[in-house]
Amino acid sequence: MELRQLEYFVAVAEEHGLARAAERLRTTAEAVAELIGALEGDLGLRLLDPASPGHVRLTAAGERLLPEARAALAAAGRVRETAAGIAGGTDGLVRLGTSRAFSDRVYRALGVLALRRPRLRVRQERAPQEARLAAVLSGTFDAALVRAVRRVEGMVLYPVWTEPLLVALPAGHPLAASDELHPAQLAHLPLRLAPRAVNPAFHDLVTGALPHWTPGPPFTTLRATLDDLAGAAEPSWTVFHPVGPLPRDRRLAFRTLRAPRVPVSLAVRAGGLVPAVQALLEALTGTADPPAPVTRPAPPPVPLRTAPRQATVRTAPAPADAPGPP
Repeated sequence: MELRQLEYFVAVAEEHGLARAAERLRTTAEAVAELIGALEGDLGLRLLDPASPGHVRLTAAGERLLPEARAALAAAGRVRETAAGIAGGTDGLVRLGTSRAFSDRVYRALGVLALRRPRLRVRQERAPQEARLAAVLSGTFDAALVRAVRRVEGMVLYPVWTEPLLVALPAGHPLAASDELHPAQLAHLPLRLAPRAVNPAFHDLVTGALPHWTPGPPFTTLRATLDDLAGAAEPSWTVFHPVGPLPRDRRLAFRTLRAPRVPVSLAVRAGGLVPAVQALLEALTGTADPPAPVTRPAPPPVPLRTAPRQATVRTAPAPADAPGPP
């Protein structure tokens, strides 16, 4: 059974004749009769009976199948409409590889995307960075957010934003007095840095900004390293990506590293920037950093002006029995 057969059947039922249905379908009455006959043969039912010359009427079977045929054609129309929306990027699903550290930016971008393209859905898939890249290459993910990656074979990296690195050091260290630190200020303070094998891109980014860095105690996990750093007798420091709320430990100071900025990119398989992914990319690149609060100086006090003295008007005293003011 073909959709075209159902379309011809509905046209004949609504026009009550083969010739008028053929005119509506821009074909011949013979072609209409042939397809209706093929449909009746496929279903094993007679759908039409001749009523008068040039006219036909539905059989009982035809009357019962007519609403189903209309529903099938409507469903096919919705499939075509949805397919057109997917092809145009206004409908569909984007499977985005991400991590919890990107949540703030991603949710802001999704809010913008929901206003622009309400039928387009983005499903977030959390995974480690290497797994995200592998999933994009295999086609499991449509795109993935990655940090500090410069090149991946078979993929295109689209820059979306940059992030600062955060520094943790003892709260009592003299450098903790600065709100922002330059790498050169930290070069001679022992650095707890994860081995390159753990995260090559991050390791190369940090050591490239600190060519004369001083190796410190080993880096294990961020939480354990911060605990060790806070309790160590000898001062040291570590550096990491923004990962959410920082621990509340008065022994530690967290500061922003002035440079380098960490590039965050949307990784897409070569040739995979379909309209839906393009729409997501535009929403992500449009997410700006939240504006820092602006402290405005209080306006200078306005001096009070003394009102000019007015002439005193003397009135005659009222009689003792005069009424007072209302």
